[in-house]
Amino acid sequence: MQLADLAVFTEPQQGASYDDLLAVARRAEQLGFGAFFRSDHYLKMGSVSGLPGPSDALVSLAALARDTSRIRLGTLVCSATFRHAGVLAISAAQIDQMSGGRLELGLGAGWYQQEHDAYAIPFPALGHRFDVLEDQLAVVTGLWSTPAGDTFSYEGKTLSVKESPGLPKPVQQPGPPIIIGGRGPKRTPRLAAKYASEFNVPFGSVEAFVEASAVVRAACESIGRDPSSLRYTAALVVAVGRDEAEFRRRAAAIGREPDELRANGAAGTVDEVVATLRRFEEAGVQRMYLQVLDLSDLDHLDLIATEVAGK
Repeated sequence: MQLADLAVFTEPQQGASYDDLLAVARRAEQLGFGAFFRSDHYLKMGSVSGLPGPSDALVSLAALARDTSRIRLGTLVCSATFRHAGVLAISAAQIDQMSGGRLELGLGAGWYQQEHDAYAIPFPALGHRFDVLEDQLAVVTGLWSTPAGDTFSYEGKTLSVKESPGLPKPVQQPGPPIIIGGRGPKRTPRLAAKYASEFNVPFGSVEAFVEASAVVRAACESIGRDPSSLRYTAALVVAVGRDEAEFRRRAAAIGREPDELRANGAAGTVDEVVATLRRFEEAGVQRMYLQVLDLSDLDHLDLIATEVAGK
């Protein structure tokens, strides 16, 4: 898989300052990775300390928009429960302007109840969260694509918009790429077919990717959309070593067992990881998000760029 088709994907809620994120984003940009993404979470997961504490995805991307110059920037994925649709449309459009048109916006229904409880964010039932997500997608894309001088109105299940000027406008038109992901059998494929530029299958096998992508392709065909107009992507945790000892050191640094990582990630020695990425690429993956969990290990990025990419 070519370096431009690899994205560095970070999880700052596990413990990262903005300076940590900036160092990784700048190294990824210097090396030629296609994109730098971050999660959108407000609470750590697992036994890590999470210090210095969570950071907001959109605030971080706004800063990175000014502190980087070429690499594409995005979220995988923003929770629909975190932000009002109109505010999200404004914030994302501004980040797209600040970056010169480099934003990509992943959107999802949200799943992590503990972070909602910890920060006083309502967490309704799953069906309602999907209703919110569907309305959010309609509003965000509608506001962005409304011609200047016209107004946008919308009446949904959970919110409505009345004669909005739909400002500001993003640089990318009709708007930044929307990413929708997951393996849900019904609503996720329908929303991806209607609104997404990209469909992502996170942390699954090649077989899971093929199965989920087929459902999305069928959903596209059912509404008369060309399935090839979507980009199909996947995400895997990454841990690569020049030899077995280096791989095991990196596995230990992120608290994972080597055998488990090999089974579920892009992990092992260089040749093993190259083979894993090749299997996904042959199955139709057009971009792979590599979840980098040790943000202090910039040599890891160097190794991926020089020894894994392009093989």
